[in-house]
Amino acid sequence: MSDAHAKPPSRNDTLRHYVLGSQVIDVGKAAPGLHIVATPIGNLGDITLRALATLAGADLIACEDTRVTRKLLDRYGITTPLTPYHDHNAASARPKLLHRLAEGAALALVSDAGTPLISDPGYKLVLAAQEAEHTITALPGASALLAALAVAGLPTDQFFFAGFLPPKAAARRARIAELARIPATLVLFETGPRIASTLADLAAVLGDREAALCRELTKIHEEIRRADLTTLAQASAADEIRGEIVLVVGPPTREAERPSARETDALLRQALARLSLKDAVEEVASATGLPRREIYQRALALAKEDHHGAAR
Repeated sequence: MSDAHAKPPSRNDTLRHYVLGSQVIDVGKAAPGLHIVATPIGNLGDITLRALATLAGADLIACEDTRVTRKLLDRYGITTPLTPYHDHNAASARPKLLHRLAEGAALALVSDAGTPLISDPGYKLVLAAQEAEHTITALPGASALLAALAVAGLPTDQFFFAGFLPPKAAARRARIAELARIPATLVLFETGPRIASTLADLAAVLGDREAALCRELTKIHEEIRRADLTTLAQASAADEIRGEIVLVVGPPTREAERPSARETDALLRQALARLSLKDAVEEVASATGLPRREIYQRALALAKEDHHGAAR
């Protein structure tokens, strides 16, 4: 057969490599299965050699945004094909990825930054791959959650990751009230546009707990602000904060584990404004851990107070 009709080399046949500085490092084909690969959260130097070898040796890389992941691959001279896998296309993309795994492909899963499955849809792919009995391998590395805990100066023996809080104020305060009783350091993700309102609500519900605002971790404009929640809330209201943010909030004191009457009343009023009396009592009792009978009696008292106030 002439060269003109020769079959082009497949990715299985071509040499795979990545580049470190001026050194080209050859790698073999990655083992079949799903590889969960942590990538940098900002500084592109924060990636492991094992991650580079796997990304270069994979048949396909599933990523949230191909433009973001392409910058990482270009930095290290990796030419593995990319395919998008994110919240908006996961339902349609997942069967195709599982089909590739069934064919014996080596599939790498990455997020835009950090460790996959932390606030992204990757867990559904992992679950489906487990159910299909495909090999799943974790390649640990950068994590904004752990990086923030490392620099916050707050207790790390127990911590609770709560992801993003609800965007609407009433739901956000109700969620904070649920988190208030957890006897551990809290870790939250937040965006610049919402950070001021989030800190204000955290201060209103949790009081003056010590906290750290960790912004743009590992990037040029990295900043750590350490203060109590009220101070951080006041500063954020006066100063526009941009970038990706991790909030670390210290655990409650023993006295703070039970919500104050003022906090309970505020939660009840918010709940009663959108729910029936029964549902409002259920929600607040669940959030605070207080007895339902106690919450019910307080709800009746508030309703009576509001009625008399309106009558005047």
